[in-house]
Amino acid sequence: MIGLIQRVRSAHVEVAGETIGAIDHGILVLLGVERDDSEQKAQQLAKRIASYRIFADSDDKMNLDVRDVSGSVLVVSQFTLAADTGKGRRPSFSSAATPALAQQLYAVFCQAMVAEGVPVATGQFAADMQVHLVNDGPVTFSLQV
Repeated sequence: MIGLIQRVRSAHVEVAGETIGAIDHGILVLLGVERDDSEQKAQQLAKRIASYRIFADSDDKMNLDVRDVSGSVLVVSQFTLAADTGKGRRPSFSSAATPALAQQLYAVFCQAMVAEGVPVATGQFAADMQVHLVNDGPVTFSLQV
């Protein structure tokens, strides 16, 4: 499971011109699910992201997590993160989870983030989404479990 996380001042996702999920200060999570992923991995990644210290403290050091700053998380499914780009001119998606498994683990991940005490907004699984964000920093990390 892959989480591309971006510290944001704000972010929202639209489907067919309508905003379906939005946050102010917090983290945008682009979530890629691979075929060997499990509920345990989804819960582990949620716990890691909730406690990942990417927000500045009073000394301007990255020592605070999203809960410490009363932030929120916007979770957007991102099928293409599971691509194999190691060779050729076209990505291979053979390592990506089936849509049914990916949707199930996406839901488990979102529930696990809520269980960690983080307010969660979401995109729409498998939809054509437009993601808007104001990246704060920019600060972007790729986490895998």
